[in-house]
Amino acid sequence: MAPLEAGFWAQGLKVAGLDEAGRGAWAGPIVVGAVVLLPGAYPFRDSKLLSPKERERLAERVKEVALGFALGVAEVEEVDRLGVLEATLLAARRALAGLRPPPEALVTDYLALSTPLPLLAPPKADEQSPTVAAASILAKVHRDRIMAELDRLYPGYGFARHKGYGTPEHQKALLALGPSPVHRRRFAPVARAPLRFPEGREG
Repeated sequence: MAPLEAGFWAQGLKVAGLDEAGRGAWAGPIVVGAVVLLPGAYPFRDSKLLSPKERERLAERVKEVALGFALGVAEVEEVDRLGVLEATLLAARRALAGLRPPPEALVTDYLALSTPLPLLAPPKADEQSPTVAAASILAKVHRDRIMAELDRLYPGYGFARHKGYGTPEHQKALLALGPSPVHRRRFAPVARAPLRFPEGREG
């Protein structure tokens, strides 16, 4: 099956794939990766199908073969203030603003960006587009590194293991410790947790 961007490539357009990491997490930022690949540059796969070691290795490969790549981040405060969708769009705009060369067409994983560029945004695009898959790898690896650092700053929550997602381990720690400064207060499990963590304290 031809990749999603095949039609754009046939027109000679530089295509950027975009994908996010962390949209559904209870803590930490949202990260969007943006990657421009040459046609057939590398058959990257969706980051969710890869082990952490494979993602780390392929992230370096993406950077080697990509015509351009960039990352955009929406911080926890922005997620709480804007909501998940708007914060994701903000991170995507930041990624695109840092992308060189500028793309001439876009493929996203169901993210309907407001753009004058030709856009394809079907669901599960990371399974059908090597550029979106490459973007998902960069976004996931970058966010995992951020969560490992947050685990060091705020020990006890297990951020390095569950990456801020709603696992039983995370739920238990949240109830025992209360929300940390990097938890998303809009999310119901966080909003319901008792406030025990001193605001602004770093571990």
